[in-house]
Amino acid sequence: MKVQILSRKLIAPSSPTPPNLKNLKISCFDQLAPPTYVPCVFYYPANGEDHGGNNVERSKKIEKSLALFYPLGGRYIEGNLSIECSDEGAEYLEARVSGSLSQLLEREEFKTEMWSRLVPRVLQPENSPLVTIQINMFECGGLVIGTCVAHRIADAYTVGTFINTWAIACRIGIEKVHCRPSFPFGSLFPPKNIPAITSVDDLISVRAVKKVVRKSFEFKVNMRGKTTLTMPEYACGNFINLVIAQFVPDDESKIELHDCVNRVHDAIRSAIEDCAKASSGDELFSLMIKKMREGDEAWRKSEIDGYIVNSWCRLPWYETDFGWGKPSWVHGVDAATSPGTVTLMDTEDGGGIEAFLGLDESSTLLFQQNLDVALTGN
Repeated sequence: MKVQILSRKLIAPSSPTPPNLKNLKISCFDQLAPPTYVPCVFYYPANGEDHGGNNVERSKKIEKSLALFYPLGGRYIEGNLSIECSDEGAEYLEARVSGSLSQLLEREEFKTEMWSRLVPRVLQPENSPLVTIQINMFECGGLVIGTCVAHRIADAYTVGTFINTWAIACRIGIEKVHCRPSFPFGSLFPPKNIPAITSVDDLISVRAVKKVVRKSFEFKVNMRGKTTLTMPEYACGNFINLVIAQFVPDDESKIELHDCVNRVHDAIRSAIEDCAKASSGDELFSLMIKKMREGDEAWRKSEIDGYIVNSWCRLPWYETDFGWGKPSWVHGVDAATSPGTVTLMDTEDGGGIEAFLGLDESSTLLFQQNLDVALTGN
């Protein structure tokens, strides 16, 4: 399938940003986010009456409603740890895609091949648009919306909130959206002077190989509460074994899956309890810095394989209705380009979890060899 960029423009806010809102400080917690983007892709199949023409009008509505959010038209200034709300605009691309969307969704090799081509790629957020949107119009009338939002200003929850509000503005009209977003986090938890801390993401990238093999698979829960694994024939993966590998006991004895799950659960619970004990934002921030430094030190001393697991579950991705129905498929694309990255999302019906992975070739081979073990336990 060929993706051809038809146009590229900047979408400024619907009204000029007032002088008192021109500078928006990021929070001290946003300081810790990596200088990357949070990408997400939404797929909208054509209905029976669509033959591609409606997408032009849809794109106009999407473009108009994007002008609702004034900070997203600004630029991040690293030296000031702030967003300069300059009204330069979010970047908006329109693209034509040959072939049909149904063909892409039905063939797994097309899915993984197209992941990174349906979303715009921006390397660094500083002095670049904070938000970049790519509207992909298929010949059949199907539509795919690819979004990229700077991680400095948004995590997955914030991105989901932004996209759903944007969809509502498109569906009912920007003038009817009376509940406008506010951005108080930077004033509640102002940025701080802190020494540089290498994130695990950066360290994994240093160890990573150039070639990334992209895979996806799906966990479903049947009526008896047992988990089954559904995968395309070409794809393979044993995400469970990856997690287990990080919890091998000192005596190198085999660890069972339920032991691994218990350890992960206990670690999450301990972290939440520690955060709950913090009596102020400063204390909570200090705790986070301490944990990051400990992780940094432990990682540098080890030779274990590391995998970053992002959970985007229980967020309303499949409620994103711009006015022509809800998406049939939604996914992030971190795993498309980043070795050692796993993103988990709910399936469309809510009855399972879909995992998107970016693996190096040796890990892919290991997954293939252990797939039967993952499925049967033998």
